[in-house]
Amino acid sequence: MEAIVVRKLGDPSTANLSDENSPIFLSKNEPLPELKSPTAIRVRVRATSLNYANYLQVLGKYQEKAPIPFIPGSDYSGVVDAVGSQVSKFRVGDRVCSVANLGSFAQFVVDDESKLFKVPEGCDLVAAAALPVAFGTSHVGLVHRAQLKSGQVLLVLGAAGGVGVSAVQIGKVCGAVVIAAARGPEKVQFLKSLGADHVVDISQDNVITSVKEFLKARKLKGVDVLYDPVGGKLTKDAMKVLNWGANILVIGFASGEVPIIPANIALVKNWTIHGLYWGSYRIHCPSVLEYSLQELLSWLARGMISIYISHKYSPAEANLAFAAIKDRKAIGKVLITFNDQKAARAKL
Repeated sequence: MEAIVVRKLGDPSTANLSDENSPIFLSKNEPLPELKSPTAIRVRVRATSLNYANYLQVLGKYQEKAPIPFIPGSDYSGVVDAVGSQVSKFRVGDRVCSVANLGSFAQFVVDDESKLFKVPEGCDLVAAAALPVAFGTSHVGLVHRAQLKSGQVLLVLGAAGGVGVSAVQIGKVCGAVVIAAARGPEKVQFLKSLGADHVVDISQDNVITSVKEFLKARKLKGVDVLYDPVGGKLTKDAMKVLNWGANILVIGFASGEVPIIPANIALVKNWTIHGLYWGSYRIHCPSVLEYSLQELLSWLARGMISIYISHKYSPAEANLAFAAIKDRKAIGKVLITFNDQKAARAKL
């Protein structure tokens, strides 16, 4: 089986995939994963999504450390290839998507049937690989944790990235007034096309001034929910426009700087700060994830949300896929696709 294997920690964006001494190596003879339980299912992977967490994991900077060597990867989509003797919900040939703890950067992956979701008819199977982590994070954060309501103001930082694009769309589904912050005119135009009510180009505009002017024009008091996968100075600026009683969703730190949220200001302003590590729900509250992904797949089937893929790569170009994440070239999602060599590096 073909798979991308991490041989040592390091920057995967600069790796030579034919060199076994590189951080990532494209192996062509990995053993086919076996069904080790009666409810196990083997999936032939069609596509797997790259998330910033995958990049951090290969660098060795993610909160969960995998023993080396390992096959990285998390959310994926594909077709059921084999089923255990007690599998009742799926059969060979079913289209599915899921999230693996590790191992989706391979032609085959094995998981328990309880962790798989059927991809509805009419939904693109490749695009479904980009749904679970990015949209799941935003759905759990906005709907389950912050309980975003119609008419509230949502501010999304890093809005053109994988989780940011999903947050903008889910905010609109919830009926919120959505303010998006991103860098560069191309990303600004894209976010406007998604229906964002106001977009701040942080390469040119001051976030505080731009957001305050928009709020004043709309006769709105402030931001009710802050969705923050960036951290750093942007978080500090965003706190200047938050409403009394606002919810802050701490998603990640793409800027590389962990922000400080003063507890005394949170007290006076009655802010609620939510730390959101989406993956931990699989251990502590899997029912929330199951409900969330089922609702998201329903929304996708009905056209209420769309998955935007800016880059697709073949396994042999995994280093370029990681570079697109590292250099923030992506608008939406980056995927690695298997059995689709002609579509490598195609922009959709």
